[in-house]
Formats: sequence, structure tokens, C-alpha cells
Amino acid sequence: MDRFDYVIVGAGSAGCVLANRLSEDPNVSVCVLEAGPSDWHPYIHLPAGFIKTFHMKSINWAYQQEPGPYTGGRSIYAPRGKTLGGSSSINGHIYNRGQRMDFDTWAQMGNRGWGYADVLPYFKRLEKRVGEGEDTYRGRDGNLIVTTMDWRDPLCEAFMEGAVSLGIPRNPDYNGAKQEGVSYCQRTINNGLRVSGSTAFLKPAMKRPNVHVHTHAHATEIIFEGKRAVGVRYTKGGRGGTPVEVRANKEVILSGGTYNSPQLLQLSGIGSPDLLGAHGIQVRHALPVGEGLQDHYAPRTVARVKDIKTINELRRGFSLWIEALKWATARRGLLSLSPTMVYCFWHSGESAESSDLQLTFTPASYKEGVQGQLEDEPGMTVASWQQRPESRGYVRIRSADPFAPPIIQTNYLDAELDRRVIVGGMKLARRLLKSSPLSPYYAYEDFPGPNINTDDEFLAAATERGTTTFHPGCTCRMGPADSTWAVVDDQLRVHGLEGLRVIDASVMPRMISANLNASTMMIADRASDLIRGKVPMEAARIPDAAVA
Repeated sequence: MDRFDYVIVGAGSAGCVLANRLSEDPNVSVCVLEAGPSDWHPYIHLPAGFIKTFHMKSINWAYQQEPGPYTGGRSIYAPRGKTLGGSSSINGHIYNRGQRMDFDTWAQMGNRGWGYADVLPYFKRLEKRVGEGEDTYRGRDGNLIVTTMDWRDPLCEAFMEGAVSLGIPRNPDYNGAKQEGVSYCQRTINNGLRVSGSTAFLKPAMKRPNVHVHTHAHATEIIFEGKRAVGVRYTKGGRGGTPVEVRANKEVILSGGTYNSPQLLQLSGIGSPDLLGAHGIQVRHALPVGEGLQDHYAPRTVARVKDIKTINELRRGFSLWIEALKWATARRGLLSLSPTMVYCFWHSGESAESSDLQLTFTPASYKEGVQGQLEDEPGMTVASWQQRPESRGYVRIRSADPFAPPIIQTNYLDAELDRRVIVGGMKLARRLLKSSPLSPYYAYEDFPGPNINTDDEFLAAATERGTTTFHPGCTCRMGPADSTWAVVDDQLRVHGLEGLRVIDASVMPRMISANLNASTMMIADRASDLIRGKVPMEAARIPDAAVA
């Protein structure tokens, strides 16, 4: 039986950062268990390969959500990375931290040391920012290379001018003092290649003799002695493979992500007694594991384009060969792009104190009901979503079978506020696409269509075509022990147990105003100091003007 100081379940964004930081001490041994394979596949590293990895079950859990109250009876596809790097190896490359108030809210919910001033130094320590940004907010010496979209497209420029015409300012750095505004996307792409948690953090750590990474290792149960976690059982090779045990001298750390971490806890007897009893699992410790799931839900507004080429045309035929040549010779062009090119943060109404909408623009359009596949007809798309939804769902085991996918119910738009904000977002998306600077290229609105005008009609359209933005969080929430909803404390230790932490996006107590990859890495980086008993980095001194 192998024995290590730390056993990390999951080599995703959090697990990669943890393996790197914890193994800095040569006297500490670290084992990482990853259910998927190594990240060797070329589509992982080619930025445009995102469209391919989206459905590749060899490196993707390819989950399905349960139909919800506002999904029109649809089961929405929920991809998650199943390879070294996790979802950072298959995501859309976006680097977006969120707003100051997001983290201050975490602290106000009883989580000491998780306010914005506390976490900003960890964002900076992780990052090697290439491009604009004030040193107060941006890091220059970290492992994670962050660049700005270098594609200059007339449709993107016209969209941003259209935003300015509506009173939305340009913002050169939405990860700086203020998030609001419109700009090209910041992304984890460098020299035409993806920068994942694996390439930035895990691969350098794997050069150390005290790091041991086991791929094709599907964790099936946490091993306990009394109330203390002492190891993990896993199956080498997946269902039907070889059962293996690995022991942890110090701690077991779950970094499987928002869906898989609560699933493993429940399979190990930690969760709702009613749920566990229904599946014949002995209750080891009662906690609200899996409850509180949140995600961003986005309808996409599509307009047909005239008098200009879009990505729809560039990605086929002779044009695609030209783009492939550009990438092969200079690491530039279409194949070096992330799927989203422009970000816009704004208000759904006058009462919103800070931006509550996030909108993305792409000079392309996608097939209805088939995420990630471009249409033949040229188009441009704005996805709009509420940044801080109120609706909450859950993740629950389907059975005692560790290889059965969990039940995922997000309950999109269940809260009335969410419905109001999503309608406001769709109205703003229409105004942006119909703005004067885009008029030379705007043919007509394809979806939701010019006949959709009332709030009820917009909501029906969102129900019909809205989908996930792949930002699930909050299923093992961080909070005080006397709360009714928390699973871990502000040290990310599972309440009531010893030697067990959860460190990934599932510990977020509330959804943030951003994509989750950047903050997941920040959580892991700060957690690495907590685990090692190091004095936390000194809180940042932030100008009072930085309010969002």
C-alpha cells in the first residue's frame, strides 16, 4: 500500500496548484489521483480545439443536467474536464476574476480571510500578466500566463463601439480596479497554445521527486479511522479495473470539482442521512453536501450578418487551410483563438449598484441545440447572463455505484430576480447588436427574433434556448459550523471530521461575477498556505475608488 503525506483527488485547476505549492517542501510527499488520462491530446493544447474536446468522452465527464423548471424540458449538457488540468484543459481559456464585492460577501458570510484585500495577493502570485494592468492588481511573476485577445476583427470593433454608443465605457483591464465596461477578452493562451493548470503548475511540479501523479485512477471512497480521513480507495482503469488503496499521513484533499467532490463525500457516508439511507450507505457524518449548486445560465442572441466574413466562413474550405498555415508558422490566426472574443459587463437596470450582467460577443453563430458547432450561415452572437444568480440546485448521488454519474439539478431561473435580470440581459443584447456602429453588417435578428418583445416572450425564449456557461460552484460551501448550509470551514476543513479538506469551486459560498477558473486557482493557492501553516500573505492596500 502506497503512503504519502497528502493525497489529492483530482488534477484539475485546484489540484494542479496544490500539487505545485505543497511539493515546494522537499520533505513532503504528494500524490495526485486523476480519473482521466494525461493531457497529451493535441486538441487540448490547440486553442480552437475547444470545439473538439467539448464532446470527447475520453477526456470529458460529459455529464447531463436534469431538466429544470425553466429549461423547457431539456436536459442540458454539462462538460467537465477528465484529464490533467481538469476543466482548465478543455475550457474556453477565459481569465476573469470577478468583482471586489464578490469576495467581500464571502467574508461577510463568516469566512475570515476571504475578503478581496485578502485574496488579491494570491491572484497576483499565481499570475504572469502580459499586457495592460496596474501593478496594484496584476501579477507579473507567476506561472499562469494571461494575455489579451490579439485578434482584431471589424465586427468586434464595431460591437465595442456600439457598447460605447450606449454609454458602456471601454475598460482596458476588467481584472483591475473596476470590472464594468467592454474590452477584448483576457485569456490563458500564450504563443498560440493553451495555458492550463497542468502546463502552468502540475508539469513543473512533476519534475520533483516528491510528486506522484496517478492517471486513470477513479476515486471510489474515502478511507476513515473514526472521524479521521486516512486515505482513498480508487479503481485503476475505471469500472472493472484494479482496486487500489493509498494512504495519507497528513491529509486527504478533495479537488474533484463541483460535481465530483460532493459525489465522493456522499459515497463515503458524508451528506444528507435521507439521501444516504435511500442508497444503503451508512451515515458517517451528516452535512448539507451537494446542496446549493449555482451556475450561470445564458440565452444567446443571434443576428445574421451581411457584407463581411465571419468565423463561420473562415473555418471551412480553403480559408481553414490558410488559418492552419498561420498557426503552424506563427502560432496566430483563427486556430489560436478562444471561442469568446469580447467581454461586456453592465447593469440590467438602474437599481443595480454594480454590474449584474456579463455579455460575450463572438463574430460567429452556432447550430441550434448543438453547443460548440458552428453554423454554415454567417452570424454573430451575444450571450448574456446574470452574474450573481439567486437560484440554487443540488448534486446528489444516483446510486451507491461510484461510476454512475451524479444527479445534477441547477434550477436555473427558479428565483424571480434571476428571471428579471436574464430578460434585462436579452434586451441589452438586442440593443447592442442593433447599435449604429454594427448597422453596416447587421442583417436581421435570427433569435429570439423581431416578434419577441414582451418580458414574458423574452423569458420563454430564454427557457427554450438558454444553456450553461460551464461555471458550476457552491456544492460544498464554506461557512461557520453553526450555519445550516456550510460543509467546510474557512480553512476548507470538512466540518466535524479530521484530515479532510475540500479545495475547488464547490467551496464557494456564493456565485461570483465571473468565470470560475481564475478564482478556483486562487482558492487553491491560498489553501496551500493554510495547509502548510504559513502566515497568510499580507492583505492588499486597495484605493477606495475600486468599488467593483
